[in-house]
Amino acid sequence: MAVWDPTRYLQFADDRARPFLDLIAQIPTNPLSVVDLGCGPGHLTKHLRALWPAAEILGIDDSAEMVDRAIRDNTDPHANYDAVDVSQWTPHRPVDLMLSNAMFQWVPDHLDVIDGLLGHLTDGGAFALQVPNNTDSPTHAALAELASTEPYVGAFGDLRALPRLDAEMYLDFFAERDYLVNAWETTYFHVLDGQDPVFDWMSGTGARPYLQALTGDLRKQFVTDLKKRFAEAYPRREWGTVLPFRRTFAVATRR
Repeated sequence: MAVWDPTRYLQFADDRARPFLDLIAQIPTNPLSVVDLGCGPGHLTKHLRALWPAAEILGIDDSAEMVDRAIRDNTDPHANYDAVDVSQWTPHRPVDLMLSNAMFQWVPDHLDVIDGLLGHLTDGGAFALQVPNNTDSPTHAALAELASTEPYVGAFGDLRALPRLDAEMYLDFFAERDYLVNAWETTYFHVLDGQDPVFDWMSGTGARPYLQALTGDLRKQFVTDLKKRFAEAYPRREWGTVLPFRRTFAVATRR
């Protein structure tokens, strides 16, 4: 399991928050109980509180490092956090809203997990999610190609490739369960600063399992090679380095 670094993840906090804000803006309900699945370091809870002042909010994440940061920074008396694997978690009582920002791409058989969670929504409750849908991007191509070359062949074991997650898949999934569904995709064009900004971005998320699978000189060489490939795929422009990032959204409301 990858160990998550809250500080590295928060390096691009504003950019990473944009999809979350777009997601919650489309939620049509007024929940009194909210569960943030994959809450990370808790930096987005303030946006939930701004929308729903009376809600009890629970953030869960399987990263103890992320949850420790969330608890340490928490100033909201009606928000709590817990370190738990979403695939093993069930709420103690029905929930008005479950939402997830960029987590389910990491969860094997995630549709089965979501299916189990839906039974814990209240009548009229909602399930909202956002996931990256950029496995065909140069970032993922660079990672896969580099990992398949010497001296890295065999170093990553059975590392799971992230799946393609289209809006239509979620539309079908929720509609077949008689939910009202709003599903869409958006491509964000992030303008990043710094010497190796795409590497910095990816090292906090998609590249992290690769980096943690290596040690010593092999890891150092992989970082050098990966930075070079990212720089070639995303050359710096006058105003910064542009990283296009496609994401999939779905908001499903129980009838």
